[in-house]
Amino acid sequence: MLSYPHLTSILQALRPPLTEAVVTSTLAPRLVETWLNDYARTAGNYDIVETRADGFSYLFDISAERLIAAWGLSKGKDASPRAIIATRMKGHPLTNMVGGKRYHRGHAVPHTMGGRTDINLVPQLGVINSGRFQELERLAVATPGSLYFTYWRYPDARTQRPSGVEQGCLIAGSAPYIADLRN
Repeated sequence: MLSYPHLTSILQALRPPLTEAVVTSTLAPRLVETWLNDYARTAGNYDIVETRADGFSYLFDISAERLIAAWGLSKGKDASPRAIIATRMKGHPLTNMVGGKRYHRGHAVPHTMGGRTDINLVPQLGVINSGRFQELERLAVATPGSLYFTYWRYPDARTQRPSGVEQGCLIAGSAPYIADLRN
């Protein structure tokens, strides 16, 4: 798992809920710097953009056509109908991937928190997506004003299937909750 220096002391000094201003000025720059330093070790040539969609931020490598990280503030449970999302998800590539039936089109930011499709979908082992991954998703949904993130690790510059993910829920006033999951 990556080291997130000073994250605990920053969070414990803040009062809930986190605000967009605190995320933008303090937390996101530290997280993005940590992720990009790690990503550069295995990525080779890369062309990274940061974009926002539906209230969430994404780091995407255009050269490798893969998501690096996603993050955003929880606003609690999102009640958008899943039927529309399911139709969009069907078009996301997955079937040609080695071990394709074991993988889901997993959400980097959960649908229950407002995460949609397209850039937000990542090949994820079904046993992780339907298991341990849901623990921090549920915590973030149940804690409006928390910062939820996923950082996707790749074994080399060629694959679009992540080998692991760091998933976090940052709540003002407490230690960070971060899970390191193999994919």
